[in-house]
Amino acid sequence: MNRPQFELSVILPTFNESENIIPLIEAISKNLREINYEIIICDDNSPDGTGLLTQKTYRGQTSCVRTIIRKKDKGLARSVLQGIKQARGNLIAVMDTDFNHNPDKLPQMYRLIRKTDIIVGSRYVKGGGMENRWRNLLSLLYNRLIRFILKLPVYDNLSGFFMFKKSKLKPLLRPDIFCGYGDYFIRLLFEAKKRKLLIREIPVFYPNRLHGSSKSRFLGILVQYSRTVMSLLRSNLIKHPD
Repeated sequence: MNRPQFELSVILPTFNESENIIPLIEAISKNLREINYEIIICDDNSPDGTGLLTQKTYRGQTSCVRTIIRKKDKGLARSVLQGIKQARGNLIAVMDTDFNHNPDKLPQMYRLIRKTDIIVGSRYVKGGGMENRWRNLLSLLYNRLIRFILKLPVYDNLSGFFMFKKSKLKPLLRPDIFCGYGDYFIRLLFEAKKRKLLIREIPVFYPNRLHGSSKSRFLGILVQYSRTVMSLLRSNLIKHPD
């Protein structure tokens, strides 16, 4: 029997998001009711049972919600990569599962993706931002630094909320890009720019988290992301010494 073909696949990487995941899936489904879509939960074997919860909740109910419980090669970037590779849609959306990324933005992304290759939900274009003003300021300054160093075409290089045409990004679905934590998105944008892919940003606003705790640790993340930026800069200088 042929697998059903979907127009849009939404990838949700999860780790300990049992309080958020069901409301998020329902909100996504509400926003995409006019679209032939699927939702893929890529769970890193969460101790709080996030993956088991979605398996149990949607077992036998619908073919458009699938759960992958990952017990090896864990991590945010690897979860995203596995979800993308198993997606059956021609269009792919990736978003966080703590409601930082508003599912209400998905229909707009879907409308605009026809005229571009990648749509990025950006906090740093007009209309975007974060409820936490201190984090917003720090992230804004760091994003400006990344944009300046790597000459990237977007203002939010750490978004992780994006939609793209799978055919366009197929050559970039590689383990050397999708590794680490959110720094995979910097590498992805860097490679997309080199391939002259069309990228467009739309404003998004990050509210404070309602349930659960953040997986990010500021100092460790800052060091990891900075290493990624400098590695990309060095590789670019080696290839283009002038």
